[in-house]
Amino acid sequence: MVQYTLEVEGMQCGMCESHVNDAVRRAFRVKKVESSHGKNRTRILAEEPLDEAALRQVIDDTGYTVRSVKSEPYEKRGLFASWSK
Repeated sequence: MVQYTLEVEGMQCGMCESHVNDAVRRAFRVKKVESSHGKNRTRILAEEPLDEAALRQVIDDTGYTVRSVKSEPYEKRGLFASWSK
């Protein structure tokens, strides 16, 4: 799994967060997407790597601006995660 952290400029409220989240869900197969207008951040969790240029375009098309994209491998952490190794 891959986790993306995007700095998104222009979100002002919860409705803005919903617009970004819905646009990402419509364009890509993702496990989870959450946005925070207070932190100017969107986090996306996907099974497979996403096309970063397409990701930027999808969000830019909603009227918000992606300032940066950071991707990193994601490993689920939980109470029993260490037992499975």
